[in-house]
Amino acid sequence: MAAPSTSPSLSPAFADAVRDDASLRRFLHGLPGVDQVGVEQRAAGLGTRSIKKASKLWAIDTAIGMVDLTTLEGADTPGKVRSLAAKARRPDPDNPDVPKVAAVCVYPDMVATAAGELRGTGIDVASVATAFPSGRSSLKVKLEDTAFAVDAGATEIDMVIDRGAFLSGRYGQVFDEIVQVKHACGDAHLKVILETGELATYDNVRRASWLALLAGGDFIKTSTGKVSPAATLPVTHVMLQAVRDWHTRTGQLRGVKPAGGIRTTKDAIKYLVAVHEVAGPEWLTADLFRFGASTLLNDLLMQRRTQLAGHYSGPDYVTVD
Repeated sequence: MAAPSTSPSLSPAFADAVRDDASLRRFLHGLPGVDQVGVEQRAAGLGTRSIKKASKLWAIDTAIGMVDLTTLEGADTPGKVRSLAAKARRPDPDNPDVPKVAAVCVYPDMVATAAGELRGTGIDVASVATAFPSGRSSLKVKLEDTAFAVDAGATEIDMVIDRGAFLSGRYGQVFDEIVQVKHACGDAHLKVILETGELATYDNVRRASWLALLAGGDFIKTSTGKVSPAATLPVTHVMLQAVRDWHTRTGQLRGVKPAGGIRTTKDAIKYLVAVHEVAGPEWLTADLFRFGASTLLNDLLMQRRTQLAGHYSGPDYVTVD
């Protein structure tokens, strides 16, 4: 196999790591192993942290502003996407002070509709690409998929890695695909989906995270939401450690996006605590942390009303996705 391509955003500190396939393999397998018991205990411990009322309202608003409001179904229609965009602009119609979400995430053929509805709002249009969710197609098709979404108005691309290639040890192939998709993104940001539920071990999650960062991914993302398990706190801890260590060694800030299975405010707050404690408070921004979700927003809105009104409003008081 040919030597890996060079990512234009690669820090000079890692030039030797991607010089050829052997160097890339040596670097990835030279990363410190993940202490499974340690990472799971720390995730469980941070998940028990309590938050006072004033801080909880801040956390809810912060989480709302980090949501990538998502619809990725075969039955999606332009009408559904327009409705989702309206909710993204004004999540709670009765409370204009509720923050806008970070992005709306759709399939490539729905990007133009989403872009038209969100133009001028500051809300990003994210599109899955590269034969999502399986990633099983040719590189040519993956690049065309990406270019189609960007041309239609996507400002963010969520690509999937070839998990078969990664698990077979073909790291150079995965690296090259990410580099080329990054190039096809142009000015759009690239989120690299690892599909951690298929990677089997935390060591593989760490290696895949570093591989995506070396190749130029702006974000590393846990999951497509189509495989179980999707996002978990321990896996997200490992990914947060990767972007923290990347920043320490390069000065570059990269983001993390857990996606799939995060449905409640309680869950979201656990992730925010992890971000603060593992990566650092600098990551508590939508530029560096996102929630991939379709149902989380409704619970955040209900809990926000509860915090302000002092009683539980119930699901009938928010719009259903």
